[in-house]
Amino acid sequence: MVKNFEDLQQVSKDNVDVTLKAMGAISKSTQAIAVEVADYSKKAFEDGTAALEKLFGVKSLDKAMEVQTEYAKTAYEGFVAKASKIGELYADLAKETYKPFETLMAKAK
Repeated sequence: MVKNFEDLQQVSKDNVDVTLKAMGAISKSTQAIAVEVADYSKKAFEDGTAALEKLFGVKSLDKAMEVQTEYAKTAYEGFVAKASKIGELYADLAKETYKPFETLMAKAK
């Protein structure tokens, strides 16, 4: 009976250790995601402000259309690039969170 109790304690300790490792990975990854989102938001605001200032300075409709088209193109490209980066971070989050449980499952076999 003592052996069973010791085994139960070891399994409980292993589960706590794995959970703590997973929580550490979640914390680190979500922090990286938050930094990327904040950087993108700041850059998007700055780019939008710069485009608006350019737009106020134009004297013809053709030039206004050119400025607007240029801004739309760069904003779209920036969004796609950052969305890809954030998607990769979410994929890494899932992998890193699952990794400690994967080793626990390997031990259970």
